[in-house]
Amino acid sequence: MMSKMRFAVLLALALALGTALGVGLAELAPEATELAPVEASEEWLLMLVNRDHPIAEDYVVGELVELRGGQSVDRRIYPNLQAMFDAARSDGLELIVGSGFRTREKQQSLMDQKIADYCAEGYGDDEAVALAEAWVALPGTSEHEIGICADINAEGSSTSEEVYAWLAENAWQYGFILRYPEDKTDITGVIYEPWHYRYVGRDAAEEIWRSGLCLEEYLADRTA
Repeated sequence: MMSKMRFAVLLALALALGTALGVGLAELAPEATELAPVEASEEWLLMLVNRDHPIAEDYVVGELVELRGGQSVDRRIYPNLQAMFDAARSDGLELIVGSGFRTREKQQSLMDQKIADYCAEGYGDDEAVALAEAWVALPGTSEHEIGICADINAEGSSTSEEVYAWLAENAWQYGFILRYPEDKTDITGVIYEPWHYRYVGRDAAEEIWRSGLCLEEYLADRTA
């Protein structure tokens, strides 16, 4: 077993090299990456972001690391995201982060484009906005703007169904949860998104996965 000190040194060197080359560690070291220890008490892990809890104007996004494909995530979740991808690939799956961190401007452009698409289909302005908001989070209320989630898609020979099934069963082991479950849309306010995984840390992820709660319910139970 690699010592923690040796692993930390190697990981730091790999991350530095990956950043310099504009790629993620996935392109440099396909073997499994050890899970990074993270204090469960750190507030950012369980930060709730939704329509009722928008991102604070003074929120500072953590340091970002660029992934293969050009997406970025908060560096603090990166080792665990990489370990999860390594495990999935060991099981024969091909997958990629389709969307990671987004700026407020990017989130606004996605909303504007979705509204324009519905208008082009013949919907009135008000109806187009309502329909768009069912699919795209309002700027300032998207977890993508804090960098600790990822939309994970299939690529190559793998199907979306295979990737989503694997993530639903295994993501908790790496600290990630299915953020918008199919049976919780009335609570999350977001349609079912089998591709959207949020990092909450290993302990919380296991509790959420085993209980079947969504993040809103889990946090409410903690404060009850």
